[in-house]
Formats: sequence, structure tokens, C-alpha cells
Amino acid sequence: MVEQATSRIVTGQAVSKKMADGQAVSKEITTGNREWSPSSWKSYTALQQPDWPSSDALDSITTKLASMPALVMPADVHRLQDELARVATGNAFLLQAGDCSESFDEFSARAIRDKLKVILQMAVALTYASGLPVVKVGRIAGQFAKPRSSATERVGNTDLPAFRGHMVNCELPDLLSRTPDPQRLISAYNQSSATLTLLNTFSSGGFADLSHVHSWNLEFVASSKQGKRYNKIANEIDQALRFISACGIDMDSVESLHRVNFYTSHEALILRYEESLTRNDPFSGSWYDSSAHMLWVGERTRQLDGAHVEYLSGVSNPIGMKVSGSITSDELIALCDKLDPDRTPGKLTLITRIGHTKIEDLLPPLLEAVKQEGFPVIWACDPMHANTITAESGRKTRRFDDILEETKGFFNAHREVGTWPGGIHIELTGDNVTECLGGLDNLAEDQLHLRYTTTCDPRLNARQSIELAFQVAEMLRA
Repeated sequence: MVEQATSRIVTGQAVSKKMADGQAVSKEITTGNREWSPSSWKSYTALQQPDWPSSDALDSITTKLASMPALVMPADVHRLQDELARVATGNAFLLQAGDCSESFDEFSARAIRDKLKVILQMAVALTYASGLPVVKVGRIAGQFAKPRSSATERVGNTDLPAFRGHMVNCELPDLLSRTPDPQRLISAYNQSSATLTLLNTFSSGGFADLSHVHSWNLEFVASSKQGKRYNKIANEIDQALRFISACGIDMDSVESLHRVNFYTSHEALILRYEESLTRNDPFSGSWYDSSAHMLWVGERTRQLDGAHVEYLSGVSNPIGMKVSGSITSDELIALCDKLDPDRTPGKLTLITRIGHTKIEDLLPPLLEAVKQEGFPVIWACDPMHANTITAESGRKTRRFDDILEETKGFFNAHREVGTWPGGIHIELTGDNVTECLGGLDNLAEDQLHLRYTTTCDPRLNARQSIELAFQVAEMLRA
């Protein structure tokens, strides 16, 4: 369950006022043979951090953030951890999906609802085909920052700071817009809070009721082949529910039929933001990053001796780590040992992003190494990031066939090694965008400009997302 972010911050009189007020607690914890605190990352090299123009302004903003209510509660983080433990043991499947980079400009209840609809449709297709529960985690309510390959960008004859996501600056091509503004950290917090409130309403207020499964079909999807296939499943679910009711089972008493557990995640990139939202749970004594239920470290910031890995090694949230084909088995094992030293099932998710031409060669040795060391990780496939190309128009795009081929290669590699292909990690939107090529609609390069609205990387639209879900469902069934 996603807690309403602006209310019911804590329950029970025993919770200390410091946690309720969001104040950072100064105590440290012992992690391995060292001391960890929310600020210990500052002793390490922190890559991909904005060049903030004023350290005093940044300090003022982060001090304010540290006094604001937690966005997620430890109880919900624990619930996600329990669900992910089932994925790690091959008894569930992880669907992690959402925007490449959330936008301040496109924030609306409709956009959040439509994104949730697509994810719920994908989950239904996956569950119906595999018979497995699907853990639903959104790239939402915090995914406002993006790493960049270069600190600057050439626009005309001017070098400007790179656009790093709306948490940091604006994509407009002028110096004022591109200058990092710490006030945007507050805006990101506020939008995350409002998004969590809406997600809580949608996931528990009747919208996610399984009896409403037909209503999740978006208008522009319903008329498609994917939509008709989804409606067939919805009809069969309706029939099954009517049969169960006819057998005398009180459907109203089965809570899981009327709501879903939906969790949030984002890349823990801007470390001053994450540190300011780190809270100590007085019941367990553990630290939590209260900005999301799950955080991940990206390909560009997963250095073993880097600040991002140091920070994430001390929080009790489930952690993800992007894994490319450039990593060695020894490096991967060392990172697993630092991020999950207690070898807790579901604590660590390894999100592969290798490329459709390389995955079946490069992934099996990594699977073998982790398997031999006994780390109970979740393996999830990100088939998007290593398959990005540039169209003749200059727009970044991805081919649906390449995305599908990497996913197939991911499943083949696990079949070869005898490990569980635990999930997929997808960039998508509920809007009818034209950003990725192919799919059943056979989107062509000369159509990219029609509805290309992403602030960063290209996303699958709803039809392509549901098509991919059906394909993955067949792989799970096999």
C-alpha cells in the first residue's frame, strides 16, 4: 500500500517526534567493519552531481527538506521487501515501469491514472499467463533526475549545462533555464507527495478493483489487437469472479480483489536530496530513504568506491543496481557484497542493460558467478537503455524488435544457467506517444515527430507496452 504522503505520517504514540518531524538523527550504524550515516557518502567521490551555483542556497533547501514529512513509511518498505523475497525465490515476478524522467510540466491526475492503467494491464496479462503474482513498482513519484554523458551541451554556438531532469534544471536552451536551481528539489518533493496521494487513491479507492478490469483499457488501446486480446482476458476474469461468487464466497471480504499494492521507485541520483529525506526508524533502529519504497543506482554511478554505492549500502530499502555488459564477475560480486552483505532475499535487484546482440553471450557468466556465491538477488531485464539509437531526424529512439530480442535473450540466458528471470524494467507512458519504432502498429521513423514528448529518453506507448507484456507472458508460460 502506498501511504497518503501528506497525512498519517506516523502511527502510535511510541514513534519519536524526531521521526514525525522528519529530523535527521545523528547516530551512526555499523555496516560491515565501518560506520555509516546518511552523510558518510560525502567522504567518497560523487559523480553526476549538479554544479549548484550557491552552496548556501542548497544548504537552506536541504535543511528544509530534512524537516518535512517522510514520503513513504518503513512498514510499506517492509511489505515490498517481503513481496520481493518471493520474486527472489522464483515465486513471483517483478514489473518495474514508468517514465524515463518525470516532468513538472505534464503533471496531472489523468497522466498518473493512465500510466497506472497500463501497468495494471501489463500485470494482469503476466499473472493470467504465468499464474504468478506480479509485484508492481512504478518509476514514479521521484524520477526527476537523469545522469548525462556530458556535463555540457552545445546549442548553436553556445555551450550550456546539460539538462539533468526537472529536479535540477529546465530543458529550455538558455543559460538561465539550464542553471541548476536547488528550489527545484522542493518542487520535486511536492509533486512526489501529490503523486503518492493520487496513487494511494487509485490503488485502494475502487479504481484497482479487479471487477473493473475492463475499465483499465485505454481508449486508443481498446481498438487495437492488443486491446482486444486484453479484453478477452478481462472477460474470462469476469466469468471466474461470477463463478466464485455463485459458489457462495463473499467477494467483498477478499481485500486483494479490490485493491493493489503499488510501490514507487527512482534512481537515487541527487545525493543531497536523498540524504535530506533519510529517516531513522525508532522501532528497528534502521535507516530508510523515505523518498521512495525502492531506490536504484545507475550504470554511471555504481562504482564500488563511489558515493552512490556508499549511500545505498546503509539504507534498509530494497535496492536496484543497473548492470551492463562492461562489468566483470569480480566487480559484480564485490558490489553485491557491499549492497547486500547479509544476503537477504529480495534486498538487491540486478537490472541488466546489455543490448540485444550481446546479452546471451555476456549475461550467463554473471549469472553463474552470483549463483555460485549464493546471493539471493532478483534478476530483472531492462531491455531499453542498451538499445537506444539515433534516427535520421536526430531524435533518440528504440526499436520494439530490439527490446523484444533483448528480453528473449534474458530468458534464454537464465534457462541456460538454471536461474530465475525475475522481472522486467521498462520505460513507458500511458500517452499515445510516437517515440519507439515498430510494434504491431509498425511505427516508422517519419512518424516520430507526431507525438514525441519525452524530456529525455524514448518510451513505449500503451499499445507497445501491453504487446510486450503479452510476449513476456508467453516466455513465462514456457
